[in-house]
Amino acid sequence: MSTLDDVLSDLTAESVQLDQWVAGLAEPAWSTVTTPEGWTVTDQIAHLHWTDMASLTALQEPEVFADMLRTAASDPTGFVDAQSAETALIPPGDLLMVWREGRVELDAALRDVPDGEKVPWFGPPMSPASMATARIMETWAHGHDIGEALGITIPTTSRARHVCHIGVRARGYAYLVHGETDPGVDVRVELTGPDGDLWTWGPTDADERVTGSGHDFALLATRRRHLDDVDVVAHGEHAAHWLSIVQAFAGMPGADPVRLADRGSDA
Repeated sequence: MSTLDDVLSDLTAESVQLDQWVAGLAEPAWSTVTTPEGWTVTDQIAHLHWTDMASLTALQEPEVFADMLRTAASDPTGFVDAQSAETALIPPGDLLMVWREGRVELDAALRDVPDGEKVPWFGPPMSPASMATARIMETWAHGHDIGEALGITIPTTSRARHVCHIGVRARGYAYLVHGETDPGVDVRVELTGPDGDLWTWGPTDADERVTGSGHDFALLATRRRHLDDVDVVAHGEHAAHWLSIVQAFAGMPGADPVRLADRGSDA
């Protein structure tokens, strides 16, 4: 089991990798479109920075965060995007600077949470380690968008395990956001990391299984790849259906990812 220090170290590594990708960009390149919805590099970094600051508010100013929750409840589908869009108005150079500063502040604040205490959030309260894991998942996913748009060869690292962990743990949520009932069927998940190690979840005697690449499962769970384009296999009816709806992030799933073979035809 990962310690808080382990998770925060991986969060720093993931953030620094992304930072290196965008730090040398000329200002016009910050307008590079990174998603089918039209999000730019600026939008992606702004979203990450805003969420870091919301996390810091939850940690340090719970009363202010409670007001934020009430505002979010009045616009559950648009609040975060609106806040991120406002943050995206910051000039790229300044945005990069405040994102860096905010990451350091968040790291320190998470380390200061007393043992056993949880942090309020838009969903259930989270432990510091869970909040840091969620930040890895978002940084990993949005970093993938940016790296792919910039033509960067994205490395496969063991940090994807954190993304997979959330994807597995959020199985019940995936059914919920699709208006379905969790069938209550155990699924064993066995994924291979980039170093050949096995990442596992679920009972060993489960009748149904999911196997394959850990990196690819993370892409699937963050909805960055279509099921047809990943090395992930379901063994069993319920496991197969779960892979068709799996997601590691809060909110509605949005449109299905476009198959790689079809991307050229969309131009």
